[in-house]
Amino acid sequence: MIVLGSSNMDIVLRVPRAPQAGETVLGSAYALHPGGKGANQAVAAQRAGASVRFISCLGKDAYGDLLHEKLSQENIDLTALSRSDTPTGLAFILVEEGGQNRITIIPGANEDLLPELLSSIIFADDILLLQLEIPLETVKAAALKVHAMGGRVILNASPVREDLAEILALTDMLLVNEIEAMQLLGLSHPVCPQDAIAVAEQLASGRQVAVITLGKSGAAWATGQGKAGLLPGFPVAVVDTTGCGDAFAGAFSASIAAADPMEYAITYANAAGALAAMHEGAQAALPLRPAIESFMAQHISANSIKMLRDKS
Repeated sequence: MIVLGSSNMDIVLRVPRAPQAGETVLGSAYALHPGGKGANQAVAAQRAGASVRFISCLGKDAYGDLLHEKLSQENIDLTALSRSDTPTGLAFILVEEGGQNRITIIPGANEDLLPELLSSIIFADDILLLQLEIPLETVKAAALKVHAMGGRVILNASPVREDLAEILALTDMLLVNEIEAMQLLGLSHPVCPQDAIAVAEQLASGRQVAVITLGKSGAAWATGQGKAGLLPGFPVAVVDTTGCGDAFAGAFSASIAAADPMEYAITYANAAGALAAMHEGAQAALPLRPAIESFMAQHISANSIKMLRDKS
């Protein structure tokens, strides 16, 4: 499968709570972690069992060198990764004591990932996983190339931006959280579990599936063919939610690439997200396939797992 998206160096600050305007809050620690939604999801998919080719842009600086080295260690295909004179993207992440996070992103070299860089890249009948932290024209161009080859596009519509109509029309499988679903549909409040199936049905119109992640409540899903449901999450002790959405997207895409049934893919992704929440950082917290399968076996009966695998 192919992942196209951002690469950042995450600067993670641990604080008791996020400061209010004009306020200074004393933090307890900071750390540097490889990040960016594209890179996180590429690593998540590779660890979850997929063979990943990653398309991204790094700066020709120390952060870029470090990120390239880390991605190489994951055995990800980096032949389509480019380097730019623009500094590598950065993300500043405040993590509160309860595990919730607040993120500010400086795109940097991610803004240089332009459509012309795709001209020499061979696309195929494949799964393409996208996010929205790079130029939208590049996201659209890649989706068009994959569709032309008969492949499928999975879009994690994060962060939600303006002028997404064309990209959404090219999306076969849509992944959003409760806030992103609210933003896409112009709702007045984030989607709650009680309403999530109905909202997923709205988002699934005209596509194969829409999935709304709901944190500890699991994920709601619906297909354009009228199937829908809510798959429960896994209760865990939350340390850091930073990489949970990326763990879900990568594991879901890896499972779809392996031709797993939809409900199994979502359950597998729920397990990956739960495991990621138990550890600090983004890429460092992303689980390997054996860990995901072991976690599922501990929480779901073998018969239930078999039923999920057998569903069409």
